[in-house]
Amino acid sequence: MNLNKVMLIGRLTRDPEMRYTPSGSPVTSFSLATNRYGQTTDGEKKEYTDYHNVVVWNIGKRNLAEIAGQYLHKGSLVYVEGRLQTRSWEGQDGQKRKTTEINATEIQFLEPRSQSQPQAAAAEPVETAVAAAPGHHEEPSRDVDPEDIPF
Repeated sequence: MNLNKVMLIGRLTRDPEMRYTPSGSPVTSFSLATNRYGQTTDGEKKEYTDYHNVVVWNIGKRNLAEIAGQYLHKGSLVYVEGRLQTRSWEGQDGQKRKTTEINATEIQFLEPRSQSQPQAAAAEPVETAVAAAPGHHEEPSRDVDPEDIPF
């Protein structure tokens, strides 16, 4: 049995870049930063940052690449789920190159629209479950008045 699954929560380090393949399929890419904590050899706590390259394609009728390209921006906090994929190519200088990236199958925005989108895009409608799996229904988040809590 094999398993290739990645789940990350992090912030975009740059605005997403949306391109089109020669056949016209949209593909969006961005970099995601995640933090982890460890100790130095002296026992001092230290924060480490890892950077991940993410590639997003449309999946079936889900316009995941287009949604990511339109609504994400540098600094957005997102959940990304997908698989690791390594690809190789030959650079213009003739050198062989290799990269490992996350091929995203799910993306969820983790901030309210007012915080996660630039002001110009904040007024535009966003699908409630941006990247929910088919058949998965998620209630929109609602603000709760502390007076409504029964305890």
